[in-house]
Amino acid sequence: MERTIHKKVPVGGDSWVTVDVYGEPDDPGLVVVPGVMSDAHTWRHVAGAIAAWPSVIVVNRRGRAPSGPLTNAYSLRTEVEDLGAVLDEFGNTRTLFGWSYGGLIALLTANDRPIPQVIAYEPVMQPFGRQALPDLKSAAESRDWDRCVEIVNRQISGFSAGHVEALRDDQRGWAVLRRLSGPLYAELGALDSAPPLDVMARQAGQVDLIIGQCNRGKDPYGTSFDHVRRHVAHAGIHELPGQGHLAHIQAPAELGHLLNSLAATPDGQSPAAIINGRL
Repeated sequence: MERTIHKKVPVGGDSWVTVDVYGEPDDPGLVVVPGVMSDAHTWRHVAGAIAAWPSVIVVNRRGRAPSGPLTNAYSLRTEVEDLGAVLDEFGNTRTLFGWSYGGLIALLTANDRPIPQVIAYEPVMQPFGRQALPDLKSAAESRDWDRCVEIVNRQISGFSAGHVEALRDDQRGWAVLRRLSGPLYAELGALDSAPPLDVMARQAGQVDLIIGQCNRGKDPYGTSFDHVRRHVAHAGIHELPGQGHLAHIQAPAELGHLLNSLAATPDGQSPAAIINGRL
């Protein structure tokens, strides 16, 4: 699917978000909500592999150029309201899909308004990332973006020092990670300071949660996934073989094909649910 338009959507608090639209913007679509250390551009290959919806709208959340600033009033609630503004702009949305922090935003948005289907890939919730907040605060205040990238990979994701050095060797990729680390402390701080969560996606017609096979039952993403699923009633659980948290980068076609298989049919069930049952 080809990108057709790039659009600016005004939101509250003197900010704005931009969206990349693939396919026909007036047709029923899938809205994609990236998480931290990610933007709309990094999801272009997944969007290109999606065929089950006539349109795909990828949100470039605030804090990522060319979207607007986080602002001093930023919170998790800000993200839910921003996504609501996008849904108001694209009234034919059939499905919300969120990755990581974006998965949590999608699930919470379905508490506020009816959504036919919500899909979340390894959504996170409190206390995810809490242990890294002091070091992230220091790095963000000194604008040490190299250190921010190191912290998120070592202290949060649990990757090895060798993995970080391999990332650093890719100068272009490292520059992207440095840029995306700018809002990291504020976003994880907002996650940590949000009111305690109870039920999520209470107005969703159907909820599908995806976990990468490599993270099942493992810290930090598998355990956070298990925490989230206890707050989502009647969710279908699906596994992406051979993948971890970064499937949108490492296996975008496979992730796109899995999303295609989960697209809800007119009677509200997905093909995968019909074949495999609801877990």
